[in-house]
Amino acid sequence: MDVSLTLIVIMAVLFACGVYAMLERSLTRVLIGFLLLGNATNLLLLIVMGVPGNAPFFGTEGDMSDPLPQALTLTAIVITFAVSAFLLALIYRSWQLGQADTVEDDEDDIAIRGRTDAEEDLMGDDEGDYTDDDVTTDFVGVQTAPITVLHMRDHPAIDDEAPVDRPTASDDGGDRT
Repeated sequence: MDVSLTLIVIMAVLFACGVYAMLERSLTRVLIGFLLLGNATNLLLLIVMGVPGNAPFFGTEGDMSDPLPQALTLTAIVITFAVSAFLLALIYRSWQLGQADTVEDDEDDIAIRGRTDAEEDLMGDDEGDYTDDDVTTDFVGVQTAPITVLHMRDHPAIDDEAPVDRPTASDDGGDRT
């Protein structure tokens, strides 16, 4: 498989520019970064596809193209289009509400940024500290459980006359000749 170094460099530059643009505060730059990442992904799948060949039909002889990267590229194009449409709607709504497309810091962001390392250590990690044994769980011991197993006597509309494998009188281990 012979891949052009130019395609690899362009793909890497698109990924780098896309990630850099997505880290900005402006939603328009986030959209541009996402579009760059989508195009870089499509180029990656084009590079992975390898040397083009014949269409992969039954009975075709010679080198055939791999259809999987082509299908993944079409899927990536559709996903990029859908997320771009969502981001455009988000940018438009943000512009309508605040006449700006930048994401500003709120009080929680400022408080988190102001924390020191000592305060972070004091907060600790809450995972695994489950000392309360009386914690309620969903659907345990409750009559309104989400799954109900019905039998033929529970509901008159259920026909529970399916054939069942039961041993017959001749299956008692006797002679079967």
